[in-house]
Amino acid sequence: MPSEFDASEFVDDDFQSARKQAYAAAGSTGAAPGANAERPLSREEVDTKVGEVQHRLLELKRAQEELERERSTLEETRRRQMEFETGREEMLEHLTRGLGLLEESEFAARRDADQMAKALADLREALDKIQAIHQESWSQDNYNVELTRALTTIENARMEWNAARLKFSVLSGEAAREPQPGAAPVTGNPFVAPTMDFAHLCKLGLAITWPLALIALLGLGILVTMLIQRQTP
Repeated sequence: MPSEFDASEFVDDDFQSARKQAYAAAGSTGAAPGANAERPLSREEVDTKVGEVQHRLLELKRAQEELERERSTLEETRRRQMEFETGREEMLEHLTRGLGLLEESEFAARRDADQMAKALADLREALDKIQAIHQESWSQDNYNVELTRALTTIENARMEWNAARLKFSVLSGEAAREPQPGAAPVTGNPFVAPTMDFAHLCKLGLAITWPLALIALLGLGILVTMLIQRQTP
C-alpha cells in the first residue's frame, strides 16, 4: 500500500533561503529585485554638471594660455641663445684674425721703422763725412792720398744712398709721380691715337661708318624694289 504524500520531500531548502534573503534586501532598499536601472538626471543636476564642465573648460583654457606664454618665453630664450652663440663665434673669428693681421702689420711697421732709423743714421754719417772733406786744406804732398780718401768716402756714400733707395721708394720720387687726389685726369681722343697711320685711320673710319652704310644700302634696295613693282603692268 503506497505511503502517504510528504510535501517536504520536494522543497529545496537552499533555494527558499536565497529567495527570502533577496526579498529582504529588496525590502530594505525600497525597490523590487532587479530594479537596478539609473534614473534620469533632474534639471538642477544637469545645470550643476554643465557648470562643472564649463569650469573645467575655463581651467583648461587658462592652462593652454599659460603653456602658450611659456612656449613664447622659451622660443625667445632660444633665439637669444642662438644669437649669443652666433655672435660670439663671429666676433671670436673676427677679433682673432684682426689681432693677427694687426700684430703682423705692427711687426712689419716696427721693422721698417728700425730699418729707416738705421738708414737715417747711415745717411747722416755719410753726409758728415762728405761735409768733413776740405779740399782747400790739401797740400801738394798729400794731394793724391787725400783725393783717394775723398773718392772712397764718396763711393761709400753712394753705396749707402743706393741701398736706401732700394729699401724706401720715397727716395726714388715714386710718391711724387703718383696722381694727386682731385687732380684732373689727362683727356684725349679715345678713338684716334697721335701715332696712328693712314691705314689704321681708314680701318677705324670703316668700323665706325659701316652700320650707316648698311642702312643706306637697305633703303636703296627697298626703293629700287618699289620702283620696279610700279613699272610692271
